[in-house]
Amino acid sequence: MKVIFLFGPQAVGKMTIGEILSEKLSIPLMFNHMTLDVISPFIGWTERTFELSTKLRKDIFRAMVEQPENKGLIFTFVWALDVEEDFKEVQRIKRIFTDTGSEVHFVELEADLETRLFRNKTENRLAKKPSKRDIAASEKELLTSNQKHRLNSKPGEIKESSYYRLNVTNLSPEQAANNIITYLYEGS
Repeated sequence: MKVIFLFGPQAVGKMTIGEILSEKLSIPLMFNHMTLDVISPFIGWTERTFELSTKLRKDIFRAMVEQPENKGLIFTFVWALDVEEDFKEVQRIKRIFTDTGSEVHFVELEADLETRLFRNKTENRLAKKPSKRDIAASEKELLTSNQKHRLNSKPGEIKESSYYRLNVTNLSPEQAANNIITYLYEGS
């Protein structure tokens, strides 16, 4: 099973690039809001929402690795790299896959803030992420998170054997997906 952990700050393009990768590689995409937006209408945006979302994701991942016909997964998430618990949680999720022999590839996306603020309002993002439709609140969250946490890694910080960092500021989602596929299959 080939698993791609596609991470980076909000509105960098993870979901959109993940959709293209999913289509080209014929493996499913789980973007972080798929679980969050299922839970939040019932209990709001609370700590419990995030706990339940994490549990649901892990349960899905465990079920996936039990089925040998599953050939892969693309999972997108925001990683607060200045929070030790986030590092531990990423490793716990990774182990669900590596303990069953799956390949896990880390792909980090980055883009400048201006680009992310623009992408925060794209039609595709708003269509697929109900919680982002309040543009003012979504933009405020993006800016606050950007100030509060470090959402891209420092050079050499990610020690994974399969790790690729891609600046997508000036790339289309299609170009970004193609660059990622080249990395995955040609290692360059």
